[in-house]
Amino acid sequence: MNVSCYLKYNPCAEQIMPSPEKRTFSLPIEQAGYIDTLVASGSYASGSEVVRAGLRALQERDAVVEKWLREEVIDVCDAIQSDTGRAIPAEQVFATIRARHADRLKKHRREA
Repeated sequence: MNVSCYLKYNPCAEQIMPSPEKRTFSLPIEQAGYIDTLVASGSYASGSEVVRAGLRALQERDAVVEKWLREEVIDVCDAIQSDTGRAIPAEQVFATIRARHADRLKKHRREA
């Protein structure tokens, strides 16, 4: 089969990988069952395809987080370090969170 023609006419085709490296992993029953379900449903041809798709999704998520850290978090961190008066002390933040949580628990208990 001409690989370039296959990729051209099959936009869903995975990139052709160099010779795969074999690995063995142990999975919890729930995850192994999920892989089996996806293969049995026809969504994937094999467990290896499911794992590759999961790894691609993880790589995409990591890239998004890395981009967010570089483009947004670093600037905010630098701004707070240059003007510490802008920061809210951790004790104050946690006190606010605890108070909100306590209020929600009280409300939930009244409704129950």
